[in-house]
Amino acid sequence: MKKKAIIISIKSTQLSLKEKRILINEKPWGLILFKRNIKSLGQIKNLVKKIRKLTKDTKFPILIDEEGATVSRLSKIISHDLSQKFFGDIYKINADITLVLYKYYIKELTAILKKIGININTVPVLDVLRKNTSEIIGDRSFSNDPQVVKQLGQECIKQYELNKIATVIKHIPGHGCASIDSHKKLPKVKAKYKDLNKIDFLPFKSNTSKFAMTAHILYENIDNKNVSTFSEKIISKIIRKKIGFKGIIISDDISMKALKYDLLTNAKKSLQAGCNLVLYCAGNYTDTYKLIKGVPFIDKFTAKKTSEFYKFLR
Repeated sequence: MKKKAIIISIKSTQLSLKEKRILINEKPWGLILFKRNIKSLGQIKNLVKKIRKLTKDTKFPILIDEEGATVSRLSKIISHDLSQKFFGDIYKINADITLVLYKYYIKELTAILKKIGININTVPVLDVLRKNTSEIIGDRSFSNDPQVVKQLGQECIKQYELNKIATVIKHIPGHGCASIDSHKKLPKVKAKYKDLNKIDFLPFKSNTSKFAMTAHILYENIDNKNVSTFSEKIISKIIRKKIGFKGIIISDDISMKALKYDLLTNAKKSLQAGCNLVLYCAGNYTDTYKLIKGVPFIDKFTAKKTSEFYKFLR
C-alpha cells in the first residue's frame, strides 16, 4: 500500500485547486476535518465525497475530533454538549444505566458520522484527571479513577467498532499528569514510572483500538531529553512493550508549540522515534506540500495495519 506517512488537513469548506492537486498527485495516508471545514450537512457530505473521488479511494481515511462539549467540530450540524466526564460521573452512580445510555449515544453519533462519510473519530480520551491536570483536558476525561477511564474507554471502542468506525485512543501514554497545555508549551512531568504506570498508563493497557495518538509531554524520569513523540525509548519500551499497544501510532499535531523544531524536522523526528504517522492540523498549503514531499512512504507494519483497517470497514 503506497501512502505517505502523514494525515493532512485543509483550510476551508471547499478544496482549493492546490489542495485538489495534492489529493490527486500525492499520497497522504488520510485527512482530518475541523470546524473550519464544516458549514452544513450537505456541504460536508459533498466535500468528503469529492476528497474520496480525487484520491480514487472509497475507503480513504477521513478523521474528525468529535468528542462532544468543549471539543465538537460538528457544532454547526448537531448540538453535541455531552462530555466524557458526564458519562464518567454517572457511571460512578449507576454503571449499568450509564452503559445503556452510552451505547445509545454512540449509536446516534456514529450514524451521523457515517452519513457524512467519516470512518475514524479521535476518541476516546484516556487521560486520567489529577489535581493539577491542565484545563485543556478537563471534562474531556471520563474520570479521576483510572479504572473508570479504562472501562468506559473500552466500551467506547467496542461500540464504535460495532458501528464500523475506528477510534484513536489519546493521549498515549497519558496527558492527565501534565499541568500545562501542550498546544502552547512543552509540559514537563516529574512523576516517577511507578506512579505513572499505576495511574496514567493503566487505561491504555490491553486496548484494542486500531489507532493511538501521542502526548507531547516530557516525562523527565523516563526520557529527560526527548518529548514522548520524539522518544524512541517511550514509544518502544513504554507504549509498545509495557502498555502493549499493537496498532498504528499517530503523532499529535506537529504544529503544536510543545514541539520546538520546524514542521518537517518535527515530522521526521516523530517517525524516527517510532510514530507510524504524523498529524498536521493547521491546513497551510505551503507547509502541507513541503511535508508530504519530505516524509517517507509508510512502512510495512503500517501498510499491513492499514489493510486490516480497510478490511474492517467492509
